[in-house]
Amino acid sequence: MNAPASPAPPIVIAEIGCNHRGDVQTARELIVVAKTCGAAFAKFQKRCPRECLTPQRYAAPYDNPHSYGRTYGEHREFLEFPAAVHADLKAYAEDHGIQYTTSVWDMTSAREIAALNPRLIKVPSACSNHLDMLRLLRDEYAGEVHISAGMSTLDELDRAVDIFAQCPDRLVLYSCTSGYPVPPEDVCLLEIPRLQERYRGRVREIGFSGHHNGIAIDIAAYMLGARIIERHFTLDRTWKGTDHAASLEPQGLGKLVRDLQSVRKALATKRTEILPIEQPQREKLKHAGPAT
Repeated sequence: MNAPASPAPPIVIAEIGCNHRGDVQTARELIVVAKTCGAAFAKFQKRCPRECLTPQRYAAPYDNPHSYGRTYGEHREFLEFPAAVHADLKAYAEDHGIQYTTSVWDMTSAREIAALNPRLIKVPSACSNHLDMLRLLRDEYAGEVHISAGMSTLDELDRAVDIFAQCPDRLVLYSCTSGYPVPPEDVCLLEIPRLQERYRGRVREIGFSGHHNGIAIDIAAYMLGARIIERHFTLDRTWKGTDHAASLEPQGLGKLVRDLQSVRKALATKRTEILPIEQPQREKLKHAGPAT
């Protein structure tokens, strides 16, 4: 009987998001450190606050320790990079041997990032029901579209998946719980096999986007079949901003990449009944066997 095939290698996405705190130099540093840690992608966010927020939400007071503006709109504007900066960050990432990608939150942002032609574009959980934007990404962009399933009903996910019925190989769906951070009991890892079964043949694969603390859960997600692991990434979890508390610092991201690679190597059957590494121990320690 043939031995089971080794699982596909893990792909780790370091979600920088808005953890750059509106500073381009910090964004560049995060790209370089993500590469050093072994991540395959450095991911940002792109939104036009006046397009994706209602006027009431834009003008809502935003007075808290994490605020970068007097209103929520001002806060969001402060953390946004224009399309030209995203183009520069993409080139900077590629120069440093890591791929660039971005989550898009509205039609304008989707068009702007699609024009940069990254390998993949992410649709955040908040926009899994933005069907017009999904159609735009299907029709005006040729790369992969990855959608997070957090805070989404199955009906909403069905409609999103159906949009890509003619090109399911371009679609990746992520198991996700939207919280910052998420306690273990709300991670719900068994959503991974449930989504695999529900969308078999309708998506290319099921990934995992985690907002929990630590890295043990990500290893379990890989064991359950999620080959793409996305984690928020920061240089300092104590920095100002709401996402830092649910992010990995460089040491954690590096350990995650290391452990995922080790687990992949370990998921194998023995090549021979006695492995070469066992032979010296066998000669020294093995019982002589039954008397003849």
